[in-house]
Amino acid sequence: MFRLQAWLGAAELVRTKGTEPRDAYTYGRQNWFDAVGEEHRAVRERVGLFDQTSFAKFLVIGRDAETALSWIAANDVAKPVGSLVYTQMLNKRGGIECDLTVSRLAEDSYYIVTGTGFATHDFAWIKANIRDGLDARLIDVTSAYAVLSLMGPRAREVLEVAADGDVSNAAFPFGTWRELMIAGASVRALRVTYVGELGWELHLPVETAGAVYDAIMAAGQPHDIANAGYRAIESLRLEKGYRAWGSDIGPDHTPLEGGMAWAVKLKQNTPFLGREALTEQAGKPLKKRLAGFTVDDPDIVLLGRETIFRDGQQVGWLTSGGYGYTVAKNIGYGYVRNPDGVPTDWLMAGRYELEVATARVPAQIHLAPLFDPRMERIKC
Repeated sequence: MFRLQAWLGAAELVRTKGTEPRDAYTYGRQNWFDAVGEEHRAVRERVGLFDQTSFAKFLVIGRDAETALSWIAANDVAKPVGSLVYTQMLNKRGGIECDLTVSRLAEDSYYIVTGTGFATHDFAWIKANIRDGLDARLIDVTSAYAVLSLMGPRAREVLEVAADGDVSNAAFPFGTWRELMIAGASVRALRVTYVGELGWELHLPVETAGAVYDAIMAAGQPHDIANAGYRAIESLRLEKGYRAWGSDIGPDHTPLEGGMAWAVKLKQNTPFLGREALTEQAGKPLKKRLAGFTVDDPDIVLLGRETIFRDGQQVGWLTSGGYGYTVAKNIGYGYVRNPDGVPTDWLMAGRYELEVATARVPAQIHLAPLFDPRMERIKC
């Protein structure tokens, strides 16, 4: 039976018999720490299934849909039908107002997927910035679709059995979407990931969710498929260096500061909201940059908001924190600030500490993802 369980962040409670679904709060490791580690390792080593139905989902339709989104989106969404683009939407200062994916369904139709808690904000931002006179309408279709995310190195083997369609890398590359049939249901499969593994977001009519879930779990049994939840997603994304809107990135941070210049179409001669601010910022030394930090001491617990010290001086604070079970380290992200600039040589030359529960602990800085920095697992 299909269960909306991901909000617990502890899908292992369904999978492991005899485990009570209860959080026991503590200043140390939480009681779910080991169980989430099992989910994490299942996704890294085999395959896991996440319920992400709570994603917000919008349609932009109309003959001017491309024109409307090309102005609002910082990345290039003027792509062929079948394309999927990761993009931010910026304010006039270059700050990140939205962080989402855009799939082109047709010449006059796009499908937008954004975070659960950002539905109202993102819908309002997009609607407010569709220019007057354009034939482009924004429709909230969140409640119409369930989302099951199939992730892990065995994901293709599971989907090949469960789905009617070619899911080979040649036929279905990363950054695209296709319609598949699973258990008699039409499924919009998006080849994208937030955990750093081969995988697909499967968007399907909500009334078909039970049948599709059962079909995927049956196909995954030979690979020891596991249910997994949002706490595992958090651990997986920290290892991969994926940003979280509202903590690592937001309206006060630009893509250049957040290390995501690659997702901005500055090299194209295309106007977009926030371009002038980014162009100006690109011509000057950045005064803050997002960096990763690790702490080797297994007894330390990083939660976010810990102060960052460089050579004994306060230079920022962690925007997010957690544990990476594959790299076996505490992981945090935060902006390092310096009014004279933050070039790479300066960042890497410093000695870093994090203040955790009033005590300073040694930390190592990282500017590249800790796991699969070349994205070989994602694009295989």
